[in-house]
Amino acid sequence: MSRVILGTRPLARVLRLASVVATIIGLAACAGTGAGSGANALRRDTTFGPVAGRDDVAQSGTWRWTGVPYAQPPIGPLRWRAPQAPQPWTGLRDATHFAPACVQTQRLYGPGLNNRYDETVGTALGRIVGSEDCLYLNIWTPASRPVAPRPVIVFVHGGSNISGYTADPVYDGAALARSQDAVVVTVNYRLGIFGFLDAAPLKTGQREEDSGNFALLDIVQALGFVADNIAAFGGDPERVTLMGQSAGAVNVDALMVSPMLMARARPLFHRVAALSGGLSTAATLPRGAIAGVLPKSVWATRGEALLLEGLVAGGHAADEAQARQLARSTAPAQLAAWMRALPADTLLERVRTRLAARGMAASNPIPDGWVLPPDPIAAVRAGRYVKVPVLAGHARDETKLFPQLFALRPDLGGTSGRLLDDAAVFALAHRYDPDAPPQTRIEQWIPPAYLPTDAPRTGFDARAAELDRLWFTAIRDDLMNALQSQQRELWAYEFEWDGLPAPFDRIFGAAHAFDLPFVFGNFGPSLFANISFSRANAPGRLALSKAMMASLGALARSGDPNDPSLGRAWPQWPRRLVFDAGATDKLIGVR
Repeated sequence: MSRVILGTRPLARVLRLASVVATIIGLAACAGTGAGSGANALRRDTTFGPVAGRDDVAQSGTWRWTGVPYAQPPIGPLRWRAPQAPQPWTGLRDATHFAPACVQTQRLYGPGLNNRYDETVGTALGRIVGSEDCLYLNIWTPASRPVAPRPVIVFVHGGSNISGYTADPVYDGAALARSQDAVVVTVNYRLGIFGFLDAAPLKTGQREEDSGNFALLDIVQALGFVADNIAAFGGDPERVTLMGQSAGAVNVDALMVSPMLMARARPLFHRVAALSGGLSTAATLPRGAIAGVLPKSVWATRGEALLLEGLVAGGHAADEAQARQLARSTAPAQLAAWMRALPADTLLERVRTRLAARGMAASNPIPDGWVLPPDPIAAVRAGRYVKVPVLAGHARDETKLFPQLFALRPDLGGTSGRLLDDAAVFALAHRYDPDAPPQTRIEQWIPPAYLPTDAPRTGFDARAAELDRLWFTAIRDDLMNALQSQQRELWAYEFEWDGLPAPFDRIFGAAHAFDLPFVFGNFGPSLFANISFSRANAPGRLALSKAMMASLGALARSGDPNDPSLGRAWPQWPRRLVFDAGATDKLIGVR
């Protein structure tokens, strides 16, 4: 029977600490003999085999190991199975290149054709990119021996759980690792139907696997790898901060309330930073709010639809009724084998062309009862969750990244708030000069119905604020208020930096994910860098970024984000710190 491998060892804490000390001694010996120059100096021994990293001292002051396997490729018979430990190796494995992104249909937030930010991010929209062989992680450390084990920050990327990739330059961990004397880890995990699928033929009776939450199991597997191996990279396995943004934050929140992880004697993480996340059913949200957790029956219906549509599209049945009859008369193991044999491209194309038309293209954690409880907020209020310090992030203008969703309901405007499609947005943003006079007008982006942007109730700003109230603010507040009933170690920030060159200060402002470059200290080429970061706004945003990284580093070190560089005390929830900046310096306040 397949089992999720959580990567733990039944060792006493004293033996784990002895391993950390031995690793530090070994790193010190390397440092004394020219560490950082050559594969042998950057060799690290993992429980599966040795890896050789890359010396980035000249560029970033760090060492890095990229494309480190934490599980076997989930392909063939391992598709839609719990992640399995990597096959051990004996030779020195190269860990100097990013592994492929997990297979996905290309969006603006995906890897393009080359697993990096380049022009194909825009030209490959709608194409299948990435690979199923994608369960790898990346590690950055300062290029120096640690005086003591360093705190560890494990980051889970966003992308609606259907797209994203760790090779995105915004997620490069070098600046954060160096500035905070920390070990930074970023994790690939399965996406879309490969990451979340509740389909009856796949059930085996093994509760982790039967949950359908393969993406969450991947993240747990990666955390297990960190627990067992991060000491070899100078990290402290007893100080792991699990951080996620957007869908990554949803997944992080899901693991915090997971009964599966509650049942563990040894925790896999010790602090949580959830940026633009939350985890609520409709039961605990204000009327009209957008729930992040849908009933298990919704996902079971989607799983059945994928099966039936596949039987019809593959010519095995004439229509859905005949497909259902065929599914009932066929052994589940035979159906599972057939589903696992289908090419990934075929499956994703069926999602795009068939399931999307039925409103079934989304992916999110499934409340199966073991990996994720049926009602996460009720579980928190009952004290059934992993109790750790929590930092929640929120961007003031979250939904200005998604104004197409104004079309959801009449009270939000009833029509899309964006005139340009994704290809046009990419083409303009990719070649934009932020230091030149404006090369676009707000009227090219926002429909007349939402202008002027600051019109009360009907303007772009008001519609975005209302959508945020019903979505990101609602799910954040619901979770944080539930946590407050159980613990005090809660902090939150509002990201309000909107110093982009005009007219993008009004088109995007402090939009969803626009805090990530500040958290990671990365302002180089990326999706929105050219429309956001100018020479004029550099002094203020760099000062703000330094403070934001310092607060994350403080959380990772001590479990409290307060840091002297903030210039003021960070009060606990429900009060929040405001992160902003003027042209020349950071502006940090309290709300």
